Amino acid sequence: MNKILKIQEQILNLIYPQTCGICGKLAQNSLCPKCEIELKKESDINIIQTGEEIEDKYFNELMYIFKYEGQIRKLILDYKFNEKSYIYLTFVNFLLKNKKIFENIKNYDTIISVPISKKRLKTRGYNQSLLIARKIAEQTKLELVNNCLIKTKNIIEQSKLNKEDRIQNIQGVYELKNKQLIENKKILLIDDIYTTGSTVNECSKILRQGNPKKIGILVLAKD
Repeated sequence: MNKILKIQEQILNLIYPQTCGICGKLAQNSLCPKCEIELKKESDINIIQTGEEIEDKYFNELMYIFKYEGQIRKLILDYKFNEKSYIYLTFVNFLLKNKKIFENIKNYDTIISVPISKKRLKTRGYNQSLLIARKIAEQTKLELVNNCLIKTKNIIEQSKLNKEDRIQNIQGVYELKNKQLIENKKILLIDDIYTTGSTVNECSKILRQGNPKKIGILVLAKD
């Protein structure tokens, strides 16, 4: 299946050459040299262990590459809400060029993305976290599991709520299926933004039902 997807991608690149997700110029790996320099200036790469800056969480560590502000915030909002799904290639290709992040990702066995509801998927047309997860899995040769963590309810978007309401809003909306797929595995959970951590923490809580060895979180940006 991966070979088929790769061939399809190569064909699409011939018909529709890759462009930089930021400036729109033709660029290999969807990121031109000029914009890559600008992203490096914006980057704030961190790997935080639970218990250091973050406490009382069901996951073990958090990785992120940007602060959620300025140009980065605009890019992520465009990616997530303005039908610019192609920007995920720009983010992933920049992320995987960082040796620290890349090597840490390789410590995991399995990649899972934070799911969205069927209603949200129909409206948006894509799961922004799954696009990122799929590309990272392809580039790192890690296993992508997409039939394990399920969102069963369509809720108010977390971005519209305060911290206390986010915690309440997200409870009871996920369930675990095929738990044998993650038993004793080191799971890397992918999302786009970390604000209060309510979403990834609730997902991690549900994933713990499958007895994974470790759960790490990778997001593009932290608020």
